[in-house]
Amino acid sequence: MPDWNPAQYLKFSEERTRPCRDLVARIELDSPRRIIDLGCGPGNSTEVLAARWPAADLTGLDSSPDMIAKASAAHPAWHWLAAEIEQWTAHPARNPEYDLVFSNAALQWVPDHTAVLPLLLSRASVFAFQIPGNWDDPAHRTMREVAKRYPLEGRVREWFSHDPAFYYDTLAPHAARVDLWETEYLHIMDSAEAIVDWYKGTGMRPFLEALATDAERARFAADYLQAIRSVYPPRPDGKVLFPFRRLFVIACR
Repeated sequence: MPDWNPAQYLKFSEERTRPCRDLVARIELDSPRRIIDLGCGPGNSTEVLAARWPAADLTGLDSSPDMIAKASAAHPAWHWLAAEIEQWTAHPARNPEYDLVFSNAALQWVPDHTAVLPLLLSRASVFAFQIPGNWDDPAHRTMREVAKRYPLEGRVREWFSHDPAFYYDTLAPHAARVDLWETEYLHIMDSAEAIVDWYKGTGMRPFLEALATDAERARFAADYLQAIRSVYPPRPDGKVLFPFRRLFVIACR
C-alpha cells in the first residue's frame, strides 16, 4: 500500500487544521502533563496541542513513516511513534496513561469503534476526537458511483464512521460526561479540481490504492472530476463552495 503523502495532505493545511483548533478550544483541561496525538500526520495537529498546552509532554503517533519523518524533522524534541492506532490500543501494558488522548480526523480509518473507543478513553482523563461526518454527502456518493465502473468490488476499505447517537451510546457507560457536536465547514475552493486534490490526500486513497496502475488511478480521478463538476458548480467569481461536515466528541472520565 502506498504511504501517505505529506505534501498532498498539506495542500489544504489550513482547512484540515481548523477543526483541530475548534476541538482543542473546547477541551476543559488546565495543565495536562501527558498528551498523545493519534494519527498526528505531519504534526500540524500536534502543533495546535503544543500551542494550547506548551508545558505538556507531547507524543505523536501515525501509521505513516513519511508523516512521522516530517513531523520529527520539524519538532525533534517531541516524541514520535510510527504505529497503527489499533496496535497501540491493543497493548495497554506497554503504554502509559495520558491526561489527554487526542485524535484529529484519523479514527475513521480504524475499524470496530465499539471496542476501540472505550479502550482509548480508559487511557486518559479526557478522550477527544473529530472525524468526517459526510459519508452520505454528494462527494462520497459520487465517488462510490464512479467506483462501480472499475473492478473494485470487495477491494476497498472505506471509512468507519457512525452517527452521533452511536458515539454517545458507546462512550457514555464509561464516561462521567460526553460532549458531542457537528459542524459543517464551507471550504472555498479554487475549482472542482481542488476538491479532487483534497480527496487524493484522504478519502480517495482507498480507491486509488486498490487500482493496479498509475494510468487507472489517473482515469479514476478524471472520471470523478467530471462527475462532481455539476455537483459543485462555480460561483460567479469562479470559486467553488465545498461543504464538509465533521463530528466532534469529548469524553471525560
